[in-house]
This record gives sequence, structure tokens and C-alpha cells, in this order.
Amino acid sequence: MSENGSASTLSQAQTICRLLLAIAVMFTAGCTLFSPVENDMRVAVIDKIPVELPQQQRHSATLLVLPTAINPVYDTIRMAYQTQPHQIDYFSRHQWGATPAQMLLPLLAQTLENTHYFKAVTTPPYFGPYNYGLRTEILEFIQDFTATPARFHLSLRIQLMDGTSNRIIASRVITVREPMIQVTPVAGVAAANDASANVLQQAAQFVLEQMP
Repeated sequence: MSENGSASTLSQAQTICRLLLAIAVMFTAGCTLFSPVENDMRVAVIDKIPVELPQQQRHSATLLVLPTAINPVYDTIRMAYQTQPHQIDYFSRHQWGATPAQMLLPLLAQTLENTHYFKAVTTPPYFGPYNYGLRTEILEFIQDFTATPARFHLSLRIQLMDGTSNRIIASRVITVREPMIQVTPVAGVAAANDASANVLQQAAQFVLEQMP
């Protein structure tokens, strides 16, 4: 074979190699682009409501549950914990699916509806008349590792108002310290759900105690 023929064959071989390499690079990039992104973040929710609730005969009253206010420290999806007094930190790989206030509001409305006392339990946006209004504020929502055993702290302020005059009928602060079975964020989520169900049950009892 002539030198020109050898050079031409070598050039073709190099061109094929470059083409195969380009295809391999494109395929690898495509796989990376469409592959699921690994995410170490664990997202948890509060979704537990009390099973046993006080039951009363239904009345023709409408209750408006207003948006839950919250201590700004906990007004975040970041999951708060405490290892030292007067200091709050947040987990880096665990968070809530929504802010505590956003998670608690529909659960509170559902719990009050499950008492079957009210003709309707509503939440904003609602522009119709209502007989009673319920204001709530989350004061604490944190995993406390300073105690033994570790505990989840949930504190909720409740104010029941007259729907016509906005006069406060009654007010109460409900505080629950729910023990955690382990010193882990997962155990904290379980304790938070138990604490929330407990607080919701007490809130429903408090509201019904004020009714005629």
C-alpha cells in the first residue's frame, strides 16, 4: 500500500474515533441531564388529628378560624431544635413541608368540624357572616434536646371572639411537652405530630366549653 493510502486510512480511523468519542460525550451528558437529582433533604409534615373528640348537638352557628399567627423564629420550613438554653438551631437535612402555621390551620379547622357542633367551620378567604371567630398563635414549635428525655415543645395561644363585636369571649394558652423516643429529627417529627393532636384536642374542648 502506498504512503498516501496509509495516511488516508489513518485519517479515516481518527475521524471515526473522534465521532465515537463525541457521541459518547453527548450520551453521558444526556444521561446526566435527565437523571433524577439526588437530594439528601428529608421533608416531614404535621398531619395527625385527635381521634377522640367531645361531641355535642349541632347548632346553627358558623365559626371562622383565622390564619394562625406564629413566633417569627418558627415561621419557616426549617426544622428548629435546641441543645442549649436560649439558643435555637436548624437541621441542615430535615425540614417541614410547610411552615408550622400553614400545617396547623387546616388541622385545627378539621378538628373543630369533627366535633359536629357548628353548622360550618370556615377559613379565609371567607366574606360571609359568622357567629364566632378563633384566633391562634404558635408560641413554641421546637425539638428540645436540653431535657432528658428529649421533648417536643408546642405552645398555642387561643382566643375565641364574638363574630359581631370582635369582643374576646375567652383566651387560653395550651402547652404540651411531648417526650421523644430518640434524640433524632425523625423522632422529633413523630413527637410533633403527637403534640399537635394533643393541642388540637384541648383546643376543641376549650372552644366547646365556651358555647351556649
